[in-house]
This record gives sequence, structure tokens and C-alpha cells, in this order.
Amino acid sequence: MAAHQEKKPSEERKHKSTQNHTRTSQVQWGRAWEVDWFSLASILFLLMFAPLIVYYFIMSCDQYQCSLLDPVIDLLTEKKHLSDIWNKTPTLTYRAAGIYTLWVAFQVFLYVFIPDFCHKFIPGYVGGVQEGAVTPVGVVNKYEINGLQAWIITHVLWFANAYYFHWFSPTIIFDNWIPLLWCANILGYAVSTFAMIKSYFFPTNAKDCKFTGNFFYDYMMGIEFNPRIGKWFDFKLFFNGRPGIVAWTLINLSYAAKQQELYGEVTNSMILVNVLQGIYVLDFFWNEAWYLKTIDICHDHFGWYLGWGDCVWLPYLYTLQGLYLVYHPVQLCAANAIGILILGMIGYYIFRTTNHQKDLFRRTNGNCKIWGKKPEYIECSYMSVDGTKYYSKLLTSGFWGWARHFNYTGDLMGSLAYCLACGFEHILPYFYIFYMTILLTHRCIRDEHRCFSKYGKDWKRYTAAVPYRLLPGIF
Repeated sequence: MAAHQEKKPSEERKHKSTQNHTRTSQVQWGRAWEVDWFSLASILFLLMFAPLIVYYFIMSCDQYQCSLLDPVIDLLTEKKHLSDIWNKTPTLTYRAAGIYTLWVAFQVFLYVFIPDFCHKFIPGYVGGVQEGAVTPVGVVNKYEINGLQAWIITHVLWFANAYYFHWFSPTIIFDNWIPLLWCANILGYAVSTFAMIKSYFFPTNAKDCKFTGNFFYDYMMGIEFNPRIGKWFDFKLFFNGRPGIVAWTLINLSYAAKQQELYGEVTNSMILVNVLQGIYVLDFFWNEAWYLKTIDICHDHFGWYLGWGDCVWLPYLYTLQGLYLVYHPVQLCAANAIGILILGMIGYYIFRTTNHQKDLFRRTNGNCKIWGKKPEYIECSYMSVDGTKYYSKLLTSGFWGWARHFNYTGDLMGSLAYCLACGFEHILPYFYIFYMTILLTHRCIRDEHRCFSKYGKDWKRYTAAVPYRLLPGIF
């Protein structure tokens, strides 16, 4: 759900028109036109249980000191009933509704009305108006890339308040965490429902819509490819990055402030979580223009999966480590802290370097050096539905020669580092690494199925040259 992506493993030379290429993309990429029973069952499961999973994790910390077993034991032994747990859960408040409304409105304002100026004075940063990939019907959307600027402005104001203005307590997010959960759910369901209604009655581009005829699948996976309001408000770009990922670092800072308030200090484990996850967030916004060429923007339609997921799942479950450390402060010994930091930084290095190698190979059409050598690749081809032949290059040098998705391997190393900072007393903070392992493994299999459908025997040549998906020699 938002924040983890991979580019298509191919760089294409067009021998015909862009429109011909988009017809191929429509066949090979994007969500399904028809729904099998397993997909429908999975979607119904997520629609019913994903909101309950989020509630259960947050409630466990609020009422059971982050124990995932104690609520179940209490219910099975009838020490408590569901109504007892629900009645102890904080409700939606006017204060939380006001905070959340101001937060989203402020991010919309920064996104729509403040053109990017960071690219004018930060060397190497790509911002401002950028073009996305060609959509299945041949449209090239333009985006205002100003996420880094929004992140900087937001955090400058946060620290200015914390150390100078004192308009609100830095613990404000933690103190209203469950009431804010209801607000996030309302927005997530509202924007998902609006996107579905919009796709029927006033789509941005009717030809970029996909209807399966199954209400649940269409609601979950989305119908419209690039829903927009006006020229610049793009639903996918905004909700993938702004309310959730800009907030990610603020949420962690609020956790750190609460730890300081409760215990008189901020532990080194909390600092590690803030630093490592902060690096990941900054990397996302530094490379926001690159993000326009990833699966989330290029292939996914906008439905509940992205709308609710980015509003609720991402900010509430990706920040579990910091939440856990408020209830269970962990002071790591120097050796453990350094080891976790090294693991996280190595993971980030692999993640970023792997993506950079692919991006460099794409931009130069292979006329570059990777690890000091001319890159090796496999030349392959595929046919469009109208018989037009296209050629691609699949990189087999650098980290891409070690495994077909080695950037995911780095991502998983970083995810493990976040969790290890929390010690081993509870399983709750390790949900993230379990979830990311399942998510990225599934994404590997899903993407490779698409690539095999697209490239056929050439994909077999590629997998023979690079036989492993994530872990060289193992998987």
C-alpha cells in the first residue's frame, strides 16, 4: 500500500507510435478485466478485516500494553467481552476532527497552490512540473513534484512550534491517536467512494477506466486510472505521498516527545527508529519524480486499496515501532545500537543503489558503466495486439545480476532494522517485517507473471541468467 514500489524491468525502444505501445501496456499491465474466485475472496477478506486489523493493533497498545495475545485470552476466558473493549476505546472527538481536517487541508494547499522552488537551488533534486508515463490510451499526464518542499515546510513549522511558538504540544498526535484513526477511516472510505462514483459519472479520461462488473473488485482495486480534480490535483500522487508519508516522520516525532514526557528521556532505540525511517521518507520525496514511473502510478488504478490504504494502513501500521517504544522504552547497548544502525544503512544503500543502477541504465539506454563496467543485458522483444514488435533490454549487471528484485532485499533489511530496535519482548513491532516480506514476495511473483506473459521465451532467458528473486543462492 503505497510507500514500496519497483519499476518495470525493461527499457523499451519504440519502433512505432506511442499509441501502439499503450495498447500493449493495457494488455500486459494494470488491474484485471475479469475476476477469478480467489481474487474476489481475497478482496472480500481485506475489505472486511483490514480495518479490524488496524484497530486491533492500536487497541492492543492502548489497553493491553501492546500485547496481541492478552485481548484474545481475556475474551476466551470471558474476563472481558467485546463490548468492554469497545467501550474503553476513545471515540471520535471534535478536537481530533479539527486537527485532521486542518492537516489534510494544509497538505492540499501545499500540493496544489505552492509550486516547487526546491529544484531551483538544491543540486541534483528533480522537482517542478514533470511528465509521467504514457497511460494505456496514450495520455501523458503532468505532475507538480513538490513533495520534498511540502515535507520541509511542514517540519520547519513543527519544530518552530515545538521550540518557539508552543501553539500545541508535540505529543498532540499520540494524545489523539485513536480519535484520529476514526478521522483517517472516514477520509479513506470517503475518497474511495468518491473515486468510484466519479469513474461512472465524470471520469477524467473515460478510456482509462476498467470495469469488471464486480462491485467489490472495482471498489477495492479502482476503476479510474488517473482520477483528477482540475489540472493538478492527482488523487494517486497526493494520497500516496502526502497525508500518510509526510505524516510518518511527524508521528514518530510525536512518539519521541511522548517518551520524553513520560520517562524524562528519549531512548536510543526511539532515535534509531526516527532516523532510519526518516531516511526512508526523505528518500521517497527526493525521488518523487522517479516515483512517477513506478507500478503505483503507472499501473494501479485508484480505489480503496490506495485510498484507504494510504490514509489508514500506512500511517497506523508503518509506525508501530515508535508506538511500541512509547509503552516499552528500550535502551539498547552500544554494540546492538550500532549493529542495528549498520544493518539499516546497508539495507538503504542496497535499496537506493539498486534503483539508481536501473534508472541510470534506463536513462542512458545502456550507454553507462555499472560497477566500473559496461552493463550486461538481455535483448528481448514482444508483440503488441496489432502485431507491432517492440524491443527491450533487461539488465543483468550490478545488483540486478545478483537477484531480479534486489532492491526489495535492501528494503527488507531496513524493515528488519526498524523492528530489531524494539527488542524481543513482544511480537507487535515485528508485524512490519512479516507484512513487508509477504507484500514484496507477492509483488515479485505478480510482476514476474506479467513479465512472462509479456516477454515469453525471452523472460525465460532472463531468469536463467538471473535465477534468484530476492536472496542470491536461496530464493
